Amino acid sequence: IALMKAAGVKAENTVICDRDGVVYQGREHGMDQWKAAHATDTPLRTMAEAMVGADVVLGLSAKGAITKEMVASMAPNPIIFAMANPDPEITPEDVKSVRSDAIIATGRSDYVNQVNNVLAFPYLFRGALDVRARRVNHEMKVACAQALAALAREDVPDEVAAAYRGRKLKFGPDYIIPTPFDPRLIWYIPPFIAQAAMDTGVARVQIEDMDVYRNALRSRVDPSAALMQKISSAVRGGPNKRVVFAEGEELAVIRAAWGFKQADLGTPILVGREDLIRQNAAEAGLNFDDLGIEITNARVSEHNVEDTDWLYEKLQRRGYLRRDVARMINQDRNYFAATLVAKGRADAMVAGVTRNFNMALKEVQRVLDVGDTLIGLSILLAKGRTLFVADTSIHELPDAADLADIAVKAAETVRRLGRNPRVAFLSYSTFGNPPGDRAEKVREAIRILDKKGVDFEYEGEMPPEVALDPAGHPAYAFNRLTKPANVLVMPAIHSAAISTKLVQALGGATVIGPLLVGLEKPVQIVSLGASVSEIITAATFAAYDAGPAFQ
Repeated sequence: IALMKAAGVKAENTVICDRDGVVYQGREHGMDQWKAAHATDTPLRTMAEAMVGADVVLGLSAKGAITKEMVASMAPNPIIFAMANPDPEITPEDVKSVRSDAIIATGRSDYVNQVNNVLAFPYLFRGALDVRARRVNHEMKVACAQALAALAREDVPDEVAAAYRGRKLKFGPDYIIPTPFDPRLIWYIPPFIAQAAMDTGVARVQIEDMDVYRNALRSRVDPSAALMQKISSAVRGGPNKRVVFAEGEELAVIRAAWGFKQADLGTPILVGREDLIRQNAAEAGLNFDDLGIEITNARVSEHNVEDTDWLYEKLQRRGYLRRDVARMINQDRNYFAATLVAKGRADAMVAGVTRNFNMALKEVQRVLDVGDTLIGLSILLAKGRTLFVADTSIHELPDAADLADIAVKAAETVRRLGRNPRVAFLSYSTFGNPPGDRAEKVREAIRILDKKGVDFEYEGEMPPEVALDPAGHPAYAFNRLTKPANVLVMPAIHSAAISTKLVQALGGATVIGPLLVGLEKPVQIVSLGASVSEIITAATFAAYDAGPAFQ
C-alpha cells in the first residue's frame, strides 16, 4: 500500500480489508500500527461493500476470499490480482463467468499474467548492488514497477514468444506483465533501479554510461539456463503431455521422471515392473503416491493383442513373423514404449539409458516412420553464443542431397525454437580453395538449396572462423550471411561428433543433445548411462516437440 501511494495512488482511494472487514479510522479490534497507518475514513464495513464500484482489487489472502458476486459489483474493466498460492482468491474461470471485461493476474504459472517476485527482487537487488546503494527506497521500488510495465509494452522477441507458443505475447488483457523467464529482465530492469538510486542520492557509485552497463548485464545471461527456461515454460503452459520413459526400472530414469513431474513438465509413464520401480524409488527416498506418475508394462497392458496385430501388419513384409512381433511387444521395452506413442496413448518417448544410440534408434524406427529427413541436432552453448550443429548422429557420410536436407531440417527446427537460422556449411575448404571431393559435395548442396529457393540464409563451403566471424574476413565480402552463422552443417558425422565433444571437453562449452529430429512422433534417445539432468532435458524437449509449434 505504501508503495502504491508512493507511485501516486491517493490515500482516499484505497480501502484495506482483513479477516474482520474494512480497516477504517476508529476501528479498535484487530488493529496495529501498520494497519492504522493506512486506515480509511469511510462508512464501508465489509469487503463486499468495499468491492462495489472498485477499479482494482489486490488479493493477498486465501482461496475463496473473493466471490463472483463481489467481482460482478466492480467498475467496468476491473483489474483483479488474485495472488494467493497455491489457490487464488478466485480463479480466472470464475471471474470470466461473471465479468468478461476483467483483467486478471494470479501467482500461478498455468494462467496468463503470472505475478511472481522473481520478476522484481533479483533485478532490484542487482541494480542496488551495482551502485552500492545505501538502502532500497520507494523511488527504486517504483522504478522497478515502471520498468516492468514498460517492458510489457515492448515488442516481444521471437525467442520469447516461441517459448510460449499458443499465446499471443502482445500487450493487452492477457499480457500486462512480462513472463517470469523473459531473458530480457536481467538487463532491462536493473538500469532503472540504478538510475533511481543515483537520482535520489542513495548510490555510492555512479554509472557513467548506462548502455555499457546494460550490455554488461546482458553478457552475464547463462545461455543454457535461459534456453531451458524458455522450453520448460512453454511445456508447462501448453496442454499436458504424457511422456514414456522406456527404461523405467533404472534409478536414474526413476529420478528423472520424478524431477520431470515435480517441475510440472507433464505426466511421466515409466515402463517396467511396478514392484521393482516402487522399491527403487523408495530406496531413493521418492514417494510416488498421489504424484501422478504412471507405471505400465506389457504384462499388465490390455492392448497387447491389438498392438501386436498393428505392428505385425507394419512389419510382415519386412521378414517378421507374428510371433516375432509378439515377442517384441511383450519382452522389449523400446518396442512397447514406441507403440504407446504410435497408438496415441502417449505423446512422446525417451530411451537410450541402457542401450547404445544406434540399437535404440533401430528399434524405434521399426515402430515409428521417418518423415522427410531424420537428423541429430546438437545445441552448443559457449561464450555467450548458441550454435546448432548437424548432423551429429544419423548420416555418416552424407552426399550433397543429404547435406541440403540436413540444412533444411536444422533450419526448420531452429526457427521453431524461436531463432532466425543462418546456416553455414563447414569444410576444410574456403569457397573452392583447396578443392576436393568432400568440398565439392558441399558446393553441390549449396546449388541444390539455390534451386529450392529456401527461406533462410545459407552459405558455404567455409571453415569455422569464417562462419562465425564473416565481418572479420573482408576477402570474402561476397559471403551471403548477414551475421555470424548459428547453424553449422558438418560434412560428416565424424567431424560433427568429434568437434562438439572437443569443445565440450576442452573449451568448457555446454552441449545439449544430440536431439533427434524427424521421426513421425517425438522421441529422444539419450546417451548410454545418461545423467538425471540429461534425461530430464531430453524429456523436456520431447514434450516440447509434441506441442503445436512442431505440428
